[in-house]
Amino acid sequence: MSSKNNWQMDLSEYIRQGEPSQKEKSEAWMTAIGLQDVDGLQTSPYLLDTAKNHIEGKISIDEAEKRLFSYYEERKERNQIEEKTREADIVSSRIARLLGEKSFNFSSVEWIGIHRRLVEGVLKEAGKIRDYNISKRE
Repeated sequence: MSSKNNWQMDLSEYIRQGEPSQKEKSEAWMTAIGLQDVDGLQTSPYLLDTAKNHIEGKISIDEAEKRLFSYYEERKERNQIEEKTREADIVSSRIARLLGEKSFNFSSVEWIGIHRRLVEGVLKEAGKIRDYNISKRE
């Protein structure tokens, strides 16, 4: 069974059997991880454990993000593959946070702000409009 199916099965269990707040948090995390997957980025098992702790109410979304930053800070010796996993984990936590907020306004200014919030400190082009084509086949 692939790791993709594992995270989907693990998180969907909260939707089927969890409390309403667990269902909402689980849906947010599934969306966040799924969006990374669409971009070809894989999240780590550590992110899944962190997401479960957040869904179960053991930690806040702030604590989840702090844990992820600490996890990667402690792993100074990382290769190119782990750098992409770091990006996927951090951006996933930020998407889950954003989806946990109850209001969206998709104006161009808001969209740029959302991009900055998601990738600030991860990608140098955070919150900037790109002047080249970034479309994907999917």
